[in-house]
Amino acid sequence: MKFAPRHRASLAALALAAMIGACSAPDSATSNDTSAITPAPLPGAADNTTATPVGGQSTPAASDTASTASDGPLACSADASTVEAQRLVAQCLNVSPATHPPCNVANSCAMIQAEIARGCALLDEDAEKAGCTPIRSAEAAQDAIRRYYSAINAHDYATAYATWSDNGEASGKSLDAFTRGFAQTRHTAVMFGDPGEVEGAAGSVYIELPVTIDAELNDGTRQKFTGSYTLRQVNGPNGPGPSQGWHIASASLKAG
Repeated sequence: MKFAPRHRASLAALALAAMIGACSAPDSATSNDTSAITPAPLPGAADNTTATPVGGQSTPAASDTASTASDGPLACSADASTVEAQRLVAQCLNVSPATHPPCNVANSCAMIQAEIARGCALLDEDAEKAGCTPIRSAEAAQDAIRRYYSAINAHDYATAYATWSDNGEASGKSLDAFTRGFAQTRHTAVMFGDPGEVEGAAGSVYIELPVTIDAELNDGTRQKFTGSYTLRQVNGPNGPGPSQGWHIASASLKAG
């Protein structure tokens, strides 16, 4: 399989952001005391002690109640059904290794899902026993892209940015530039073609995912993008240390 060089990630990210954009920088929040290991917390996390009533739709959607630049990220309590939001929180608490995990419906659903993915990756061979999607599967890679666009829809740009490899640096932009790039985007939806094979190279595994992206801007303009994402997972099945989960290594997208 041929992988796009790193500069294509920057060009694709810049092109996509220039045309379909974001709103606000993430707000800060709190976390939940439950476990022993203390990795660096996710930006903008809220804790489990400030839970709010849950309701609404389980799929991110453009609406009059969507978060704005002043509101900060859209809470999972406003973005998912009560049952789904509570399910995510429960799974997050079950697998997160963090002392202060962001397992709270006040955070975006994407942030909670990102912590679930991180915890599942660290569990490695025990992940499936905890109800995780097989961590090196195409399905888990697709979940990472779904989470990426869910975060953008929720205006949780820190979580979306962190979906890129190297703590977001693989996007070719700073978090501030990434956030500004999506300033005019109201809603996005992603559809997948047939995924490529998971292949290994130099201590990592890779997969290419064909995608079609539909986007709606704040002024109602609709746009479509087609192409693919290449995702990387550091440390393959025989690599040293635990998996780090799927992250976006590069992108090749075009309008039309």
